[in-house]
Amino acid sequence: MSQEKLWNANYIKIWTVNFLVHFSFMLIVPLLPLYLSETFGATKDTIGMVLTGYSIMALLIRPFSGYMVDSFPRKTVLVICGLLFFGIFAGYLAAGSLAAFAIFRTIHGAPFGATTVAASTVAIDVVPSSRRGEAIGYYGLSNNLAMALGPALAIVLLEAFYGNYKALFWVSLGASFIGLLLELSIRIPKRDFVPEKKVLSFDRFFLLHGWREAIGIACFAFSYGILSTYVAIYGKEELGITGGTGLFFGLCAIGLILSRLTGARYLRDGKVSRNASMGMCVSLVGYFLFAALHNPVGYYGAALIIGLGNGHMYPAFQTMFINLAEHSQRGTANSSILTSWDAGVGLGVLIGGLCAEFMGYHSAFWASWIVNLFGVIYYFGAIRGHFESNKLR
Repeated sequence: MSQEKLWNANYIKIWTVNFLVHFSFMLIVPLLPLYLSETFGATKDTIGMVLTGYSIMALLIRPFSGYMVDSFPRKTVLVICGLLFFGIFAGYLAAGSLAAFAIFRTIHGAPFGATTVAASTVAIDVVPSSRRGEAIGYYGLSNNLAMALGPALAIVLLEAFYGNYKALFWVSLGASFIGLLLELSIRIPKRDFVPEKKVLSFDRFFLLHGWREAIGIACFAFSYGILSTYVAIYGKEELGITGGTGLFFGLCAIGLILSRLTGARYLRDGKVSRNASMGMCVSLVGYFLFAALHNPVGYYGAALIIGLGNGHMYPAFQTMFINLAEHSQRGTANSSILTSWDAGVGLGVLIGGLCAEFMGYHSAFWASWIVNLFGVIYYFGAIRGHFESNKLR
């Protein structure tokens, strides 16, 4: 019996939209600490606070985004969010002070958070239900390719334009505009909208059944938030690696891609807990390697290992959230995992910046490993059994 088609035109379009959104994001994220330091003279703790605003705003908007995509036409929500995401990139070009940049950066978190919720929900809508778990795994490849290409291209552009960071903002603006055009062309299955008759509850904004899973994913996001934000400035200041950030994220993306390609098959077969367990343990080794070895071997080796681990872990957790939710709460499920991820990343960026400023980068990276270790222990103690007992599909 032949399988239903996964890579249909609409899935390819939303996959590409997700790539362009994350590409425009990843093109500038790894170099923002350097930009703020060199352009505005920002200190490490100030950099942490400025960049945390983006995550906080995304965190605040995502629960409402889940409700919106579950309650209103998803294409309309997607296009409006995509338009705002595109437009605010112009603010980076106009910002002439650290305060102005911080304002635009913080506001930008809202449309980014909402767009990613809407896009991931649309991706689930346009694929056959029999291949949903597999689709989630492959959908994440768009993020991973963006992670590989964004930082690498950023280094090339920065050198080509003699250190002009605004060239990166122009490219991000263009990429997000192409994504907006694609959003307009997507055809989404129509749904019947029935007005809510029950009292609006918190469960419409956050998947209460998934609070244990939310704590776990926030721990892993905390670790990644520290690493991804401070890896470039750490490499430059302490290891003398000036052009290696692109290679770091490229190796991380290679690991993510390889593990997602193999992990998608396990998700299709329902081996969600196995994927999560394997991914977390592999990532834990990578974070330990990065914190313990202060040389290029630890720097680049950890990137590949963490990528291999996270490529199994994240889609497994996303599948958990989806499988714990009713069909009418797909948007809420997606917003819940993304909200939890944002909370972890935001705390990681903030606490990592404080650790780096007052105790050095090594303390920040050890903090990322310790929190990651806690997440692994918590998963085996509280999450795995809960998911297996309460999953709906």
